[in-house]
Amino acid sequence: MKKIEIEKKYVIEKPTPVAFKSAAEYNVSKIEQIYLEAPNGETLRIRKREYSTHTEYVRTHKKRIDKISAVETEDEISAEEYSAYKQKILHGTRPIIKKRHTFKYMGQLFEIDEYPEWKRSCIVETELGSRDVQVAFPDFIRIIKEVSGDFSYSNAAMSRHFPKELV
Repeated sequence: MKKIEIEKKYVIEKPTPVAFKSAAEYNVSKIEQIYLEAPNGETLRIRKREYSTHTEYVRTHKKRIDKISAVETEDEISAEEYSAYKQKILHGTRPIIKKRHTFKYMGQLFEIDEYPEWKRSCIVETELGSRDVQVAFPDFIRIIKEVSGDFSYSNAAMSRHFPKELV
């Protein structure tokens, strides 16, 4: 499936688990994400996403349009395909491991990613329907810094070098 993704990204103080678990349509998953060789300026990754009831495997190809938007193509793959791709990890990178909390607030979808490397902060992303949409954050999200378009906070960059925790 091909789509244009417009997203904003922020480093936030790690919220208490009770805060987002009470949000609408809350879900949690464990993600392993691996980057593969791709043409210059593009990213290719595979992702294993474990929910309490099932596991999904997806291959994603992204081509940046600008700092906050990209053309994204996602294809479901099998566990066997995932294992085969995993052997072709991009040289100089490591798998990204994270716990993702997904929920809706005022009709807006939020994804909070907890990384084991950070103890006091997380990254929150929200996909926008258009560039003009103003993001309304729930009270429990405390923004430290907006990092939309900052490549050093992309998972692709973090697979090479994880940035220091901000607090």
